[in-house]
Amino acid sequence: MSKILIVEDEQHQRELYAMELQEDGYEVDQASNGKEAVDMVKDNKYDLVILDIRMPEMDGIEALGKILSRDKKIPIIIYTAYSNYKSNFMTWTADAYITKSSNLDELKEKISELLTTRNQ
Repeated sequence: MSKILIVEDEQHQRELYAMELQEDGYEVDQASNGKEAVDMVKDNKYDLVILDIRMPEMDGIEALGKILSRDKKIPIIIYTAYSNYKSNFMTWTADAYITKSSNLDELKEKISELLTTRNQ
C-alpha cells in the first residue's frame, strides 16, 4: 500500500482528499502547513506528497525545496488553486502541477501514474 502525505491548510479539503484517497486504497497522512510537512517527511517514509502552495508558517514552495533536499526521489504534486505559480521556476522541481478542481480525477490519475513509474 502506497503512503501519501497531503499538505493542505484548509481542513475540510484536506480531509476530503484523504477520504477519497483512502477509498482508493492508499495510506494517507495529513499536514496543515509546510513546516509540519517537512517534519513529517523527516520522521516517515512517503511514496508521494501532495502539496498546496499558499499556507501559513511555511508555504508550499519553501516546503518543496526542503522536502526534496531530504529525499530527491520522492514524487511531489503541487495541487493549488493558483495557476499563476506554474511559471515560478521553483515549482518546476515538482513532478506535477495541477490546478485544484472539485473533480479529483486528474489528481488521482497523476498519483497513479507517478507511483507506477516510481515502482518500476
